[in-house]
Amino acid sequence: MRAIILTALLTLPFVAPVTALAEIEKARDLMEENRFEEAMQELLPAARSGNADAEELIGVMYALGLGVERDDIRAFEWYLRASMKGHPGAQSGIGWYYEVGRGLPAPDLIRAYTWYVLSAIGGDPDAAISQDEVVKKMTPEQIKKAHILIDDYKSWLYPFR
Repeated sequence: MRAIILTALLTLPFVAPVTALAEIEKARDLMEENRFEEAMQELLPAARSGNADAEELIGVMYALGLGVERDDIRAFEWYLRASMKGHPGAQSGIGWYYEVGRGLPAPDLIRAYTWYVLSAIGGDPDAAISQDEVVKKMTPEQIKKAHILIDDYKSWLYPFR
């Protein structure tokens, strides 16, 4: 009996990520079928366990009002959770929210640029385009401030890049 419990405990860290991946893939399939409420139910357990892909998808659902009432504050918070784990798509989402200021007190180009750059470092192909557009609206002082933030975040989010 003790061996069975020990085996279960040792394999648990490997089962949880596989389960989360299955939930996320099922949720994506449901989203493609416009079954958003069911997709949310698949995503929530993985997101509550800290899965960045699930958190980002929930952010998308709130940002676009897919199966839920559109809620920019909740979308931003779900994107932020995933962004802090290095999710490039969520980082672009955060950049966009800062750029346009939707759901925020005002646009913040410094933070928009920061998150677009981080997203590009993470591999989001569209982030570089957004970054190029935002930088055109910024002063040299704003760009300098953004690069201080980028350096702070980059070493933490992407220590090997």
